[in-house]
Amino acid sequence: MGNLLLDSMAMNHIATALAPAPFDELSALAKASGDPLRLSVLRALADSSFGVLELASIFDIKQSGMSHHLKVLAQAGLVTTRREGNAIFYRRTLPAPSQLGGHLHKALLEEVDRIGLPAATLGRLASVESQRAHTRQNFYSRMEEKFRAQQDLIAGLAQYRESLLALIDKRAFSPAATALEVGPGDGEFLPDLAERFRSVSAVDNDASMLELARALCESQRLSNVKLHLADALGSEAITGDCVVLNMVLHHFSDPATALCRLAARVNPGGCLLITDLCSHNQDWAREACGDLWLGFEQHDLAQWATAAGLVPGDGLYVGLRNGFQIQARLFERPSGTPHHR
Repeated sequence: MGNLLLDSMAMNHIATALAPAPFDELSALAKASGDPLRLSVLRALADSSFGVLELASIFDIKQSGMSHHLKVLAQAGLVTTRREGNAIFYRRTLPAPSQLGGHLHKALLEEVDRIGLPAATLGRLASVESQRAHTRQNFYSRMEEKFRAQQDLIAGLAQYRESLLALIDKRAFSPAATALEVGPGDGEFLPDLAERFRSVSAVDNDASMLELARALCESQRLSNVKLHLADALGSEAITGDCVVLNMVLHHFSDPATALCRLAARVNPGGCLLITDLCSHNQDWAREACGDLWLGFEQHDLAQWATAAGLVPGDGLYVGLRNGFQIQARLFERPSGTPHHR
């Protein structure tokens, strides 16, 4: 009888040890709500939804830090996301009192909503809302224009071609050097590369755009250009002494990882040349042009490139009349360094 009692107690102990999930869920909820900034984010989301960059601006912190806080809130079920085109917005999750933690969730939001945000935060929030209204007006006024016209309003090649060529020519590549352009679009920059490099490769995963580039190459008889329909992040065999990304990086969902993978396409002693927008808040660019990122901070590009084994080199900045600023950045791969995969 004693043994049966001990066995029963042992089984109950094991069952309890193997089933801590409900307490884990409550613990995650308590942890997520145990930070003043996260509580403030929940308060800001009471009447609207925001993207991570908008929230970073409202609370005056780096985007990486805000992403961490949003991840914690999402894991606790306090926020959820919605996709609008290519943009992702965060909103509060509605509490479900019938579910585990539902009453705590509901009470937490009720208490949060009793507290007002600081004046400085409210000012930045109002600025974001005002910018949204302004960019919506800009967007709708341009809706009837074609994609290329919309692109040119932001940063057409004509607006930064000379700066890009100045960086390439200053680099003084050898006559045997090769180039790789990732995402060449309709191929507008390929003639400039074909003139300066022994051979040029172009990689794009959009067959229709690649056909436009092919037509341009044929019309200009660019015999040293090869076009590849492929995923740039998976085309490890295609490399170059000069790898060019013109207005491409902001289309990747994870630009830091993409830059690392693309840096591996650079031959030792070569360079990665990136042209993109500096960080901005004109949200209409997401839907108008499919941008996933509203430009980049200069120090972020340098940090990501350094992590990929590259050394920051020359850079040029071009201001545009419509409020955007272009950054053309060159990053070197030292001779003899291995590729990062």
